[in-house]
Amino acid sequence: MHDPTTRLAYIKSIRDWLGVERARLAAAYLNHPQADRFLRGCTTLVDNVIQRIANDIGLPTDAALVAVGGYGRGYLFPASDVDVLILLPVSLGDIDDGSTSQSSIEAFVSLMWDVGLEPGTAVRTISECVEEAAKDVTVDTSVLEARHVWGNVALVEQLSTALTKARNVPRFLAAKIDEQRRRHARHNDVALNLEPNIKESPGGLRDLQTVSWIWRASQLSRAILTKPGLDWATLAENGLITAEEATLVAKHRRVLVDLRIRLHLLAGRREDRLVFDHQSALAEQLKLKPTHTKHASEVLMRRYYLSAKIIWQINSILLANLSERILQKNRDSVKRINADFELVNGSIAAIDTNIFKRDPPAIFRAFLALQHTPEAEFFSADTLRALWREVPNIGLAYRADRTVNQLFLQILNSERLTFSLRRMSRYGILGRFLPAFGRIVGQMQHDLFHVYTVDEHILMVLRNMRRLVLPRFAYEFPFCHSLAREFDGVHLLYLACLFHDIAKGRGGDHSALGMNDARRFSKQLGLPAEDGELVAWLVDMHLVMSSTAQKQDLGDPEVIAKFAAKVVTERRLVALYLLTVADIRGTSPHVWSTWKDRLLAELFRSTLRLIRDGNVEKDSPGEQNINLQWLEFKRRDTLIKLETDQPPAIWSVVNERYFQRFDVNDLCWHASTIQDDIAPDTPRVYVKEVRGTKNDHINECGELFEVLVMASDRSGLFARMTGAFERMQFDIGSARIYTTENGYALDTFLVVPSSRLHRTTANVLAQIKNDLSLAITKPVMPEKIPSRLARQAKHFPLTPQISLQPASSGNRAFFELTVICADRPGLLSSLARTLHELGVNVHDARVTTLGNRAEDVFVIEHKNMADPEFANTLKTKLAAVVG
Repeated sequence: MHDPTTRLAYIKSIRDWLGVERARLAAAYLNHPQADRFLRGCTTLVDNVIQRIANDIGLPTDAALVAVGGYGRGYLFPASDVDVLILLPVSLGDIDDGSTSQSSIEAFVSLMWDVGLEPGTAVRTISECVEEAAKDVTVDTSVLEARHVWGNVALVEQLSTALTKARNVPRFLAAKIDEQRRRHARHNDVALNLEPNIKESPGGLRDLQTVSWIWRASQLSRAILTKPGLDWATLAENGLITAEEATLVAKHRRVLVDLRIRLHLLAGRREDRLVFDHQSALAEQLKLKPTHTKHASEVLMRRYYLSAKIIWQINSILLANLSERILQKNRDSVKRINADFELVNGSIAAIDTNIFKRDPPAIFRAFLALQHTPEAEFFSADTLRALWREVPNIGLAYRADRTVNQLFLQILNSERLTFSLRRMSRYGILGRFLPAFGRIVGQMQHDLFHVYTVDEHILMVLRNMRRLVLPRFAYEFPFCHSLAREFDGVHLLYLACLFHDIAKGRGGDHSALGMNDARRFSKQLGLPAEDGELVAWLVDMHLVMSSTAQKQDLGDPEVIAKFAAKVVTERRLVALYLLTVADIRGTSPHVWSTWKDRLLAELFRSTLRLIRDGNVEKDSPGEQNINLQWLEFKRRDTLIKLETDQPPAIWSVVNERYFQRFDVNDLCWHASTIQDDIAPDTPRVYVKEVRGTKNDHINECGELFEVLVMASDRSGLFARMTGAFERMQFDIGSARIYTTENGYALDTFLVVPSSRLHRTTANVLAQIKNDLSLAITKPVMPEKIPSRLARQAKHFPLTPQISLQPASSGNRAFFELTVICADRPGLLSSLARTLHELGVNVHDARVTTLGNRAEDVFVIEHKNMADPEFANTLKTKLAAVVG
């Protein structure tokens, strides 16, 4: 095959045949899905190609081609790598005609690539395999299911014998469990992400493979060594699971295997993530129908989530059982906990595993024992199995039992709360005890900013609240921690976390529905009426503080007064503030930012001052005296911080709206940077890095910079500046716009880098000053920035909402424009440019970005704004921009 023409023809013939056979297998599968049969068919197809190439190329017959990894198991997915071990009797350097052997091996590997197999290859002797397996558990794992494909059969048998003899099974067990733990951690220990990895996520196929590898390595049963893969009935025969559990795991494995096969076929490549791009197409393939509350894709994902959850449950039970079998631990470390439970070798064990059947409240007592025993890792294998089997029996009588409810309250007030509730959720206990929670397990959220299902989001919020309370996490949010530490009744905060989104997916206002659920559950727990009402109020109001902070003008005393009228008491304010921080941070790792922290802290402190001054009347907005008092507070506090009694020069060219618009820190910054330069000839750009409040030790969105621009006011100035920021790859968190009495724009922006470019702070400051100054002074408006929607927004489009109404400021010339749509790069500058082209002046902008969702509010002015025809033209043009 040295002739290029002959070689090309040879490659083409195999590629064509391989393509036809793969298409035939795929068509047959989609017509009549039989997953294991299809995967074995893919394996046999590749076997045939490899055998043909090996024969044609003239590989040494004393060598062997060994399938390893997934290919070795005999379950080859359509686009998976073909892992082949080229096993030699002696190393290449010791072969007499080594050059011939090496060239034939290189030609073999090259042809595998050329015909389209995408191989992963290794060339080793038996001793080299044993040596590498001892050093690297992934190598040991890959050869664990080694399968002969071509060549010297005896050599493969010798390899298996040598590896088995050399393998340290307890060490292999520990390594695989640690590997799984790290893999789960990479996915935040969350099985229910909105775009899960079918193979790698908790509850994915890799969890089943881990069990299979450990079982095979243990050699607890010789039966498994006679065939690839794992027959779950074998585990039942060996007492590791019941026959019913074996049937259950096989059923849910089929769901995941089917989805992974379809993903590979649909994508035309290796794709193991259930990304939004494919969810709807897969649902259509499976002929899933939408319901009145769920898209077909949501029905698909709920099916996946339920299967993943079962697999995760059984994985943990099997690993516990296997560990006990392999390590054969004696009861050499036993500590009595109470009359029902003891600590055995680091695990909580029921003295009598029938206790859960005989005395159902023992389920919660077991978790209390776990919480009160810091050295306990989890339950013993037998105890976990016995507990899990009684979960379906949790019903109405169980929920009505006063003892059970008191135990649940104790769980809320005990250590290791997050750990316990996560496992209560994983094993279905929480969903049975709280049916409302059970209904939102696997509930998708297509709002463009949540990245978890509703149940996972709730548990993430509860985890965040717990971290605000615990002293060892005080460094993350010191101010919130000080508030949480002094709060009387933190269990009420945990209950609010559990219920704040529990009514999502039912239709209607989930806050109001959840409030009713929380009120009923509080009565079930026997909470005092006042405590129950606080929980219900928090659930009802859980979105109000974030909405007020991010969408309204916190410089307007009436906004603060209206918010304070809803809160009324300091206790409620503290509780709502803590819940809001925990909630925002629980939507996505990328939604929380320093500027949101600042807004919430500003709203909290402003409201607290109003409440403590006794100026709050329920359902009563702020009056003129509050307004004047508010502004006087700001002036006084600013002069104190500046250590002077002389008003700064900038105050001579501003009105009361200036003091409404900016907080004390801003007023101080303006005074110290502008000084007497209140009518500059050229634009002034001042930039500083924001360290934030004492809450923002963790700023998940990167650095934050505050930018102050003072320039002679001109038409389109806001559009120029927003465009400049977007060209510099900065996201605008907020924009506060003010025009001085002497005709200068005094605008402040909070911006954060939208990309992870490696730039020093000094370079960032210099770039912002330079590029912003150029954008302001250029004679012509810069060109539009091309942009595209985020992938998620394409597949779950958000219908744009554009509303226009008179501004709450009372100035009849001002109107409030609200735009809600899918976010994308260049959106804000496009909106600003459109307003400029229509001659609309922007007086204020409040920019809110929630993941891929933008909710922006502008205070605008135009002489014809009250004209319905002009208003419709404005809405139409903006709709074209955001649509």
